[in-house]
Amino acid sequence: MLRFQLVDANTAPEASVETIRAVEAAYGFLPNLIATLGNAPAAVQAYASVSSAFEGSSLTPVEQQVVLLTTSVENECHYCVAAHSTVAKMVGAPASVIDALREAESLTDPRLEALRSLTLAVVKHRGWVPEAEIQNFLDAGFTKAQVLEVVTGVTQKTLSNYVNHLAETPLDEKFAPFAWSRSGAVAATAS
Repeated sequence: MLRFQLVDANTAPEASVETIRAVEAAYGFLPNLIATLGNAPAAVQAYASVSSAFEGSSLTPVEQQVVLLTTSVENECHYCVAAHSTVAKMVGAPASVIDALREAESLTDPRLEALRSLTLAVVKHRGWVPEAEIQNFLDAGFTKAQVLEVVTGVTQKTLSNYVNHLAETPLDEKFAPFAWSRSGAVAATAS
């Protein structure tokens, strides 16, 4: 499997350093995903830009995590499921929502379920989403603009999911309590 060096502000290409420093300052540590992406300035800058844009979307922080976790579970990204389970807990997502997302199960909240369902349809159908899924999303109170915001979140996670698959990015200690695999997810209530 193709693997990449984990770089930091001292070892990364010069064009990656500003992004690496900004992420490290924002999170208080340098996540291994960014340390991997930092090998390619275009990749780390693209991820940081799309991530920032999605964070500025009209979706709530919990709704954003529904998109990011749904995409990561469907793409079977062990790293991102653990990372976004951690973030989902930090932004106040109920453990029952986090657990259901990690198990690829329907959510009991109709609005969040419509969001999860649309996200899953975007990933599975590669953007060719059945009209009924879009209508269900709109009927749940979302807007047409938010359809595009979901695509933005899926784009963010597709980039990181694929990088993590290629690089076999090691899981950060901070995300370890939410370690995940398709066949043996650790419950979100574990930590």
